[in-house]
Amino acid sequence: MKLNQEIFAIKLYEMEQEYGTLQSRLRICGGEDHEKIRQELQKARDEYKEQSLLLQKRIEGSRSKAVSELAAAQLEYSRKTEALLKNQVAKYLHSEANSVREDEAEAATLYAEYALDFATQAMKYALLASLTAIDLQMGTEEQEEA
Repeated sequence: MKLNQEIFAIKLYEMEQEYGTLQSRLRICGGEDHEKIRQELQKARDEYKEQSLLLQKRIEGSRSKAVSELAAAQLEYSRKTEALLKNQVAKYLHSEANSVREDEAEAATLYAEYALDFATQAMKYALLASLTAIDLQMGTEEQEEA
């Protein structure tokens, strides 16, 4: 197995674990035990904050400019979408028939749907990036053999 394939195998395993966690948490919360939902929400928030801190450390501590820039882009996306959710989306969806709380719930649902769509698109982009890397590696190996 080539180095790229080993790295991809590790990353695929990590993605499977995260997807499994996502599925199980959403299924658990489907039982509609509000206290359990709040516990899972707090756990997810804590994990998200931890991941954001790790991204910030990558930005500040990476010797690679490319890694630093990629981490900064991830962090910027997260911050922008959070700001939209907190400050904008509910206002855009306001309906006179709804309370502010109902508008916020609708905005959060829309945001969650968008986040899932974005994750799907990110997986497609990950496939494209991975295949490009494999193609370039194979091309390099073929040139070295020739």
